Amino acid sequence: MNAYRASLLWFAPRSEGVARALFEKDGLLVVGPDLQGRQVVQAIGGYSTVSKQYPQVPVQHFPGRIIAPGFVDLHIHYPQIDVIGSPASGLLPWLENYTFPEENRFSAPDHSAQAATFFVAELLRNGVTTALTFATSHPESVNALFAEAQARRMRMITGLVLMDRHAPDFLVNQGQGSVSGTEQSLRDTESLIQRWHGVDRLGYAITPRFAPTSTDAQLRGAGELAKQFGDVWIQSHVAENKDEITWARELFPASRSYLATYDDFGLMRERAIYAHCIHFDDDDRALMRDTGAAAAISPTSNLFLGSGFFDYEGADRVGYQYGLASDVGGGTSFSPFHTMLAAYYVGREGQTKPGLSLTPQHLWWQHTAGAAGALGLDGANGGPAVGNLLPGCEADFVVLNPQATPLLARKTALASNLDELLFSLIVLGDDRLVEKTVISQAL
Repeated sequence: MNAYRASLLWFAPRSEGVARALFEKDGLLVVGPDLQGRQVVQAIGGYSTVSKQYPQVPVQHFPGRIIAPGFVDLHIHYPQIDVIGSPASGLLPWLENYTFPEENRFSAPDHSAQAATFFVAELLRNGVTTALTFATSHPESVNALFAEAQARRMRMITGLVLMDRHAPDFLVNQGQGSVSGTEQSLRDTESLIQRWHGVDRLGYAITPRFAPTSTDAQLRGAGELAKQFGDVWIQSHVAENKDEITWARELFPASRSYLATYDDFGLMRERAIYAHCIHFDDDDRALMRDTGAAAAISPTSNLFLGSGFFDYEGADRVGYQYGLASDVGGGTSFSPFHTMLAAYYVGREGQTKPGLSLTPQHLWWQHTAGAAGALGLDGANGGPAVGNLLPGCEADFVVLNPQATPLLARKTALASNLDELLFSLIVLGDDRLVEKTVISQAL
């Protein structure tokens, strides 16, 4: 066992139904193996109390630091690390001019491996310890990312991008011999599930890029795989951009809405994560709620591309799950602090939707315990739990330095309560705030 002394930040159990942060100024976090040998949280609380229960456990002290759960990123594209900051007039031109050409490079195993190494290191440097990630339409890209995440003991979920139309010839799923690209993509998906899903801390996500770039046959096949493998994830994009929505409605006129297209093909259920979810009506929101699907809110990407503003009031009123995502490379930063601040801006916008002020605790919850719950990784059903430091959670955490910059040190010293402290970190924080990232099973 190991113990860590510092200020501690974590969240009340999901059963309480609120995003309530817990904070211990002088706390002790005790980590050790569970019955399966996984490093998990054994105890958390005040130092004076917990240390008496574990007198023989060596203690590592981080004075003036805050230990918090590792961040969970609900939507990010690892092949787009070199696309960040590319200028474009909107989503579709950005894809055509920058994203698609860059993703073609991932047909090469060496390039995929090099990019995966950088990508995982950058996530960890920013305190992200669990990520739901897009690869490309090349199996090589999936294998490279899984291999790197496995080597770093990181909890990673990814999958082969399914796109068999409306994309450059070099990027659509390729066939082999007499087998069509559509059929080969489904065979490759099944093979990758069997190879990687559930190995160590890895999980597979069935990944249609978005409905317009898949034929009915590919979406139908993806839905059949989702039914066959009920514990894998599903990820895609929906209702991000009005031009995209118009296009999707033209291609799938029989569906009630763009979102309903995915449901019509069996792709909405628990463990289904849809990025953006901006331009929804209440029927869409109810469909998310009733199927157990969740939204990956991507505020820096939505602001950068001018896509729109996620409606928090509508989501909470109807009652469906969501969490935060960087969406690199449409998103402009790996830093969860940049993402949380952008989410605050998006929530405040009140011209196109009801505006509200998201509390600092709620913002932080969206990028940790809330995102883990959206993934079904909060331990509610007896499985592994991440994004929190409650006993039994996998021991992924970050050590934060509130004095990382002169302005942070000055501002955090003035905080008179937890909300003021957290909001100072959100507004002024970046990668410099993350002093250390600790991964479960790699202590």
